[in-house]
Amino acid sequence: MGIPHLPVLRLGRIYESLEKTELADHRTGEKLLSISQVNSGIIRKDLAKIGAAFDALQKIPTSKMLAICAKAGEFFLNGTLPFGTAGETQTAQQYVENLSKTSGLPHIMCRRNMAKVHHVFTQMDTILKGLTRGMDLRVVDEGFGEQAGVPVSYFPATKALGVVLPSNSPGVNSLWMPSVALKIPVVLKPGREEPWTPYRIIQAFIAAGCPAEAFGFYPTDHEGADTILKACGRALIFGDEGTTAKYASNPAIQVHGPGRSKVIIGEDEIGNWKKHLDVIVESILANGGRSCVNASAVLVPSHGREIAETLAQKLGPVNVRSSTDETAALSGFANAKMAEWIDGTIEEGLKTPGAEDVTAKYRNGARKVVQDGGIYLRPTVVWCENFQHPLANREFLFPYASVVEVPQAQVLDLIGPSLVVTGITKDAAFQRALLASPHIGRLNLGALPTNHVSWDQPHEGNLFEFLYVRRAIQRAAV
Repeated sequence: MGIPHLPVLRLGRIYESLEKTELADHRTGEKLLSISQVNSGIIRKDLAKIGAAFDALQKIPTSKMLAICAKAGEFFLNGTLPFGTAGETQTAQQYVENLSKTSGLPHIMCRRNMAKVHHVFTQMDTILKGLTRGMDLRVVDEGFGEQAGVPVSYFPATKALGVVLPSNSPGVNSLWMPSVALKIPVVLKPGREEPWTPYRIIQAFIAAGCPAEAFGFYPTDHEGADTILKACGRALIFGDEGTTAKYASNPAIQVHGPGRSKVIIGEDEIGNWKKHLDVIVESILANGGRSCVNASAVLVPSHGREIAETLAQKLGPVNVRSSTDETAALSGFANAKMAEWIDGTIEEGLKTPGAEDVTAKYRNGARKVVQDGGIYLRPTVVWCENFQHPLANREFLFPYASVVEVPQAQVLDLIGPSLVVTGITKDAAFQRALLASPHIGRLNLGALPTNHVSWDQPHEGNLFEFLYVRRAIQRAAV
């Protein structure tokens, strides 16, 4: 019996291509899945018909869409859903096992990400209230209404949202899901090692009553990805700076690159730094360090070396565990070359004076570990003498952070774009400065880990304002 085959979804229609790729277990090399591939021509052909998918969603009231989302969340978390071209199905446990094998995430992290996606499904009403600033969602249905006693009108900026997804973490799929609730079809290119989550989300939506034609699922090459980004009226792209840079100036494409998230401790709280250690550790270690919301730098006005040493004592001993171990904290790399590149880049950076890997003496072994056929990187804390060091403001796909002493008066001028900043301070003036900083995308004031998410707040850009445009409106009696 052959391995399962994952088809293309051409606006809901199953399509098996002659061209296929295979996905294997990152540890054993066992072939797990055959995946159809399509070229940019097929994507362009389908997008020419996107109007029918748009119309199908627009006919559904948002109140019903929210009910569909809540129902879909239960299917996603617990259901047995269609998978493949020959009537195959996938249970929730099979999803976890296969996701772990190809992404390197241990089962416990797969389930945590699964819970995150489920939460977005079931709390979609709260999320949309945050995105629309509490607007009555009937405005989306009717095109006009009132908000805070003021007439408002919105119209769709596009008939489809294109999304080029990464493979680093399943939870990233939560960022495109509100598009469906807002009645805009999605056209997805899955990550190379992570087709499982977007496909399962789609099937959960369909099982709950969402029109199948609202979903495009197109495993494709770079040219196909470029077509999705440019041919859809609005698009999201996830990736490193090399992947996303050429789209950064396009206002129709929302770029989600490296987060370079940070923990900053103010002068008033630095004497209490030991009290905040657990917050810093979670910010670095959560989700295996794979997320853009993981802290990659800890900036403090003093006690830097002592903080770096203490973090190293806590993180350095963290080692690889079985993928089924409930205490597993590290993820394997499906792409071994990526792990080797990261390890080599850090070692090369350490040759520049002014930096030390303070975790080295606590690891009792190398940073790069091969275990059970998989390749892993163990946590690394680097003490940097200044923020100009090449390792001070870097982000890698594992638990990595620099610790740097920076005077409070200078820190906000130096940090650069930072997706999340946890600002641990009670100083009202410093809090105002943090609030006024144009570099900070999401601000956690107080002892909140950088990975702590409030779903009524936009993550990185407001998806509603990206998909819908406000117009002026006046109405007179006819």
